[in-house]
Parts: sequence; structure tokens; C-alpha cells
Amino acid sequence: MSCDISAGRLEPCKNSVGGLKAVYFVNDGDATGYTYDTVDTDVIDAVTGTPSAYKYDLKGNSSFEQTITSSRENGTTFFQQELALTLKKLSIIDHKQIKLLSYGRPQVIVEDNNGNFFYCGLEHGMDVTGGTIVTGAAMGDLSGYTLTLTGMEPVPANFIGDTLTAAGFTVVVGA
Repeated sequence: MSCDISAGRLEPCKNSVGGLKAVYFVNDGDATGYTYDTVDTDVIDAVTGTPSAYKYDLKGNSSFEQTITSSRENGTTFFQQELALTLKKLSIIDHKQIKLLSYGRPQVIVEDNNGNFFYCGLEHGMDVTGGTIVTGAAMGDLSGYTLTLTGMEPVPANFIGDTLTAAGFTVVVGA
């Protein structure tokens, strides 16, 4: 049966950390195809097309979570991908980009603090489902943006096997 497991798992070392380092937004349709690793089909080795990955650096207060929803009665399983971002400081440029993100359905690459890259919203994209533009009340409060992006996919977010540029993305960093 194709859903039988094929590997065990040992208790890993305690050398992993939480948190996100950066996210990269890819416009819907810019990546036109994917090449998967021949041994580990959950890893994307390369993309086709001319996708730009717009990098947003993160520091604290952002998270990525995937929730498995499976129904024996319906015979269905899907993975809800939820990305909660906190982007410090308000600016005219960011204001426009947040608006465009909210209108679109981008794919999102999440880079965690362990050097893993996860390709989210691969088939259906991710939607901005909530957020705030906030000035704060006290001097120490957040002045910036909070965003929640949600996607529903038939599989968990794939790993990207190498660097983004080696996989075929043009990484665009901020000024």
C-alpha cells in the first residue's frame, strides 16, 4: 500500500533551535515547474521559470506552523500552513508591498534558524487572512505590521534542497 511508512526515527540530538530568520515571497505563477530529488521526493532541487524571491528579514515574534487535518470518514488529509509575521517599522514602501501581498496569493519560502527552507503554498498559494498596521501607544510598543498568511495544501511544505539561488530563484533583498 502506498501509504505504509518506510522508516523509523531515533531521538535526535538537542542541537535545534526555534524561530524564523527570513521569509521570501514569490509571485503566483513565476515558478512554472519543480524538480524533486530522485531519492527524497519531499525535497525540491530546482524550479523552472524566472521566479524572484523577495526577501524579508525577521527577528523574533514570527512563526510558521503546519496543522494536519485528516478525516477517516471522508478519506481526506490536508495540511494547513500558517505563517505569523511581525515586521517592525512603518514605511511608504512597505505599506504598498503589504497591500499587494494582501491582494495576491504568493508562494512563500520560510527560512528557519536551523538553515531549513520550506516552500509554502506550492499549489494553491498563501492568502493574507489577517493582520494589523499599528503605531503602538507607548514608546516601547510595536510600530509596524503584523500579518497572518494561511495556505491549504495536499502535502506539507516541501524542503528546498540547496540555496535558493542554486535552486533557480533570483533573491531580491531590500535597500
